[in-house]
Amino acid sequence: MAIREILLLGNEDLYNISREVSTDNLEKAKEAVQDLHDTMINFRDKYNFGRAIAAPQIGVFLRIIYMNFDNKSFALINPRLEFGEQTFQVWDDCMSFPGLEVRLNRFKKTKIFYKDLEWKDCILELEGDLSELIQHEYDHLDGILAVQRAIDDKAFRINKNKSGCF
Repeated sequence: MAIREILLLGNEDLYNISREVSTDNLEKAKEAVQDLHDTMINFRDKYNFGRAIAAPQIGVFLRIIYMNFDNKSFALINPRLEFGEQTFQVWDDCMSFPGLEVRLNRFKKTKIFYKDLEWKDCILELEGDLSELIQHEYDHLDGILAVQRAIDDKAFRINKNKSGCF
């Protein structure tokens, strides 16, 4: 449908908590998913990274995550997460602050319960970097940014390969 502007770090709207999608606004959710897809593919072409994006990053405050990797795409509506026990540290990046990476802790395994675009119940189990990815996007739905989860005040770095500024 449209390539949307990605809200950048410092935009207060990124801290808003998204509301659940209902059957009454499912058509709006489907339009948002198409916009998320178009926006992410455009971002990926520009910065050479990006496997998922959350609706709040384009100013749509609905509980929607769009993932696209390994020639598969998923629209996760109203996701709910369950976590494994083990955690690991990772350098996390974000489309809302390209080039900045944050070291943080995430769960190694995640189970996601969600609705698809046909309003069917689905379950997805992810491990490792994909588990980290879904946790990152889920945080966006609750108005939480990776910078808020940094392990300490020195857990930041610039990745010149992921920034259009260098």
